[in-house]
Amino acid sequence: MAATGSLPLTQYPTYSKPPTSQKPHKKPLFSLPKQTFPLIFSFPIHRSLNYPTKPPRFLPLCDSLQDNIVQNIENPKKLLLPNAHSRQILSPESAPRIFIQDPPWISALFWKGLYKMTNQTVKIEHKEIEKRKYNLLRRRQVKEETEAWEKMVEEYRELEREMCEKKLAPNLPYVKGLFLGWFEPLREAIAKEQKVQKGKNKKLRAAYAPHIELLPADKLAVIVMHKMMGLVMGAEEDGYVQVVQAAVHIGVAIEQEVRIHSFLEKTKNYQRKQIVDEVQGASKEKEILRKRVNSLIRRRRLTEVQKLVKNEEIKPWGRDAQAKLGSRLLELLTETAYVQPPIDQSGDSPLDVRPAFRHKFKTISRGPGQKIKKRYGVIECDPLIRSGLDKSAKHMMIPYVPMLVPPKKWKGYDKGGYLFLPSYVMRTHGSRKQQEALKGVNVKNMRKVFEALDTLGSTKWRVNNKVLAVVESIWASGGNIAGLVDRNDIPIPEKPYSEDSTEIQEWKWSVRKANKVNRERHSQRCDTELKLSVARKMENEEGFYYPHNLDFRGRAYPMHPHLNHLSSDLCRGVLEFAEGRPLGRSGLHWLKIHLANLYSGGVEKLSHDGRLAFVDNHLDEIFDSAENPINGNRWWLTAEDPFQCLAACMNLSEALKSTSPHSMISYLPIHQDGSCNGLQHYAALGRDNLEAAAVNLVAGEKPADVYSEIAVRVHNIMKRDSNKDPATNPNALLAKLLIDQVDRKLVKQTVMTSVYGVTFVGAREQIKRRLEEKGHITDDRLLFSAACYTAKVTLAALGELFQAARNIMGWLGDCAKVIASENQPVRWTTPLGLPVVQPYYKSERHLIRTTLQVLALQREGNSVEVRKQRTAFPPNFVHSLDGSHMMMTAVACRDAGLYFAGVHDSFWTHACDVEKMNQILREKFVELYSMPVLENLLESFETSYPTLVFPPLPERGNFDLQTVLACTFFCP
Repeated sequence: MAATGSLPLTQYPTYSKPPTSQKPHKKPLFSLPKQTFPLIFSFPIHRSLNYPTKPPRFLPLCDSLQDNIVQNIENPKKLLLPNAHSRQILSPESAPRIFIQDPPWISALFWKGLYKMTNQTVKIEHKEIEKRKYNLLRRRQVKEETEAWEKMVEEYRELEREMCEKKLAPNLPYVKGLFLGWFEPLREAIAKEQKVQKGKNKKLRAAYAPHIELLPADKLAVIVMHKMMGLVMGAEEDGYVQVVQAAVHIGVAIEQEVRIHSFLEKTKNYQRKQIVDEVQGASKEKEILRKRVNSLIRRRRLTEVQKLVKNEEIKPWGRDAQAKLGSRLLELLTETAYVQPPIDQSGDSPLDVRPAFRHKFKTISRGPGQKIKKRYGVIECDPLIRSGLDKSAKHMMIPYVPMLVPPKKWKGYDKGGYLFLPSYVMRTHGSRKQQEALKGVNVKNMRKVFEALDTLGSTKWRVNNKVLAVVESIWASGGNIAGLVDRNDIPIPEKPYSEDSTEIQEWKWSVRKANKVNRERHSQRCDTELKLSVARKMENEEGFYYPHNLDFRGRAYPMHPHLNHLSSDLCRGVLEFAEGRPLGRSGLHWLKIHLANLYSGGVEKLSHDGRLAFVDNHLDEIFDSAENPINGNRWWLTAEDPFQCLAACMNLSEALKSTSPHSMISYLPIHQDGSCNGLQHYAALGRDNLEAAAVNLVAGEKPADVYSEIAVRVHNIMKRDSNKDPATNPNALLAKLLIDQVDRKLVKQTVMTSVYGVTFVGAREQIKRRLEEKGHITDDRLLFSAACYTAKVTLAALGELFQAARNIMGWLGDCAKVIASENQPVRWTTPLGLPVVQPYYKSERHLIRTTLQVLALQREGNSVEVRKQRTAFPPNFVHSLDGSHMMMTAVACRDAGLYFAGVHDSFWTHACDVEKMNQILREKFVELYSMPVLENLLESFETSYPTLVFPPLPERGNFDLQTVLACTFFCP
């Protein structure tokens, strides 16, 4: 016990003097000053205190009962915390020590210092763990990008060894069985070709000779097989791919792998040297230091490899070289790959071994709906290949999978994104003018664009395993519900025995229609398999990232093409944020509204209170959907976006059944979608009050619904037409047929795309698909006529309501026509500094001779397509504006500490942050259109083309943009 006030000092038994070898800590947290006795204490001691007869001496003070406190903090198990008796006074002769309790301020200082030291050490250790974890994931990512083909090659080698040892073909998935049968013959054929070309005189060598020897034959074989089958899977036509497409596709993949293979070969010795140095420099005493140094070495080595990539002296091959090499490898594939139908058990029929691929010429149209047809060289695959391909698409090689670590920050045209896979900030599709514009712009001018792309790429995602399990169950059962395609084909009608020409013609039409449906189903099944294969690959990962880049208009897209949040309801339902946040009161509110929006069916157009009431009235169905999605009442299947609705049901059910719903951690992204966003941008440009109110730029009690407004107008026009005389007005009968089929869904897509330049043909096809879904009109000719009439009426109704938007569209088109008439592409700079050049040029044919056939490669010519430049400019310009708004919002949300993901005009964040994001959305919209957007555009045109005369700006209204800030339903 220590002495305070009048309490007597307690005497303690003698303790031996500490060994002299033990040293106190160099920097004690608290120490008494060095001076002779008596000391003057700054805390009270009772007057009756009897001092020892001889002055005591002070022992060296330490920060704790143990001298090595720093080492013990690193090893908490050995750490003994000091007690209050930490100041010791000892007489030279007498064994007893005098203990005086520290005053509160001394004790507080000590504990504060100890806490800081401990906390700092824990932080350092946590940081080191995170670094090690990051470096591990980074190494995996590097291997994923650089060794994917090598892994495939090794797999086939291993399967061949297994087959030779067991003398039995392994039981493999369909497509892998095909590949295993083709691999060795194709590898041998390529190796032979390499040997033949190498033995020839340089003058007699083939044009592809320098490139075919740059990779091992087995790797070339794997690339050719996978790329060809990937093209067959995605083919819109029935089992064939154009030679020029396949040849270039294979050539591009090989060139990319050559670059990776080349620098990996050059760095092998460097890596071995580093590993040796690491082993030699290791010691048990410096384990922590060694790990830190190793992490630095690994980072430095990766940087060195990246430098080698940039400094690699391999010039781009060009399309000619890619096509010639691809053609020769395709030719070898057609010569070595065979298929065989299942053997007849009776053994009576002869073996039917036939080529897997055939090269032939086919007369096909240049594009869908075009009457002009030309003869093209194609590679046609055997029907046997296609029959099982959609069931084993998951075994295909998928490049550009989501990243395990955040993407590289964008710093230039080709600097950013994936660590080693070729990454470009814009998808230029070979447009030289656009590439030159991007490479020529100052990097500082692109800072905001790069910052936005980095923000989108830094959002961490994960797979929602509960929803994925439901998807897998439905898919295994045959699909055909929740928007999943039917896994079975429809039967082909049998030819009638009748000789009646009309009946025969109808049979031919039905066969053609059945084949078309089956082709579409096959393509959709392959697409679903690819999406699910990526989900299965990533389902056990803690998180992953999507590098983003831009299209030429400035809209951001994930670089991975299959499983991403821009894709279908299936993908969106399976994905969720990797970091969760507590719901909070507002979060629970927005989670319910989000569920109502996903259910749709008109519910999303109710007021917020109406949507909340809808959810509260269906809680039993929501709980049932969450707990028993497959065998329950399956209410979630009635939603317009079923898998997203199921994910919301699960999230809401978990929250409401927890003891504290507001503190439940939610990972679900909550969407806020623009209200016909294209028209919102036109309304802001034109400052038209009526149009602004129609698209929710003005506050109201409930959201305005422009789609329903147009549907009402269409219905009224048809009602008038139905009362007319069919003899004089042929549309009267169509109006009577359609009047009861007009609804919001029928016109929605056409209204949505009208501001993006949808043509009459496009509108007709959109409406035709909706009418087919309704199923009331079965005759194809009548369906076509009805679609034509409805499209015409819908476009007329749009013109009545959005006259100001039409005027701006017309002005933009007129400006584009003036520019294009001078054989110049329309170019502009977005508000964020991105240069945009419309890539519409007349293409030029370039003939090259290959071993397979003469190929006609298309090149960008020197003459612009005047009509395309004019018609495409209005929608492209508005797309560049909505892309700018989304990127401005992304950066602002990041600065506000919000998680953010964007899908053009749909904005996602955690439920608890929706209100803050909504505020940012409106602020950035007002900020964007407070700029003189059209004035700046006209000024840039006049500066770039001083000799041309442009039409004056269209008249605009007096709509006050500041009212948008108070608009509750900007994103209804």
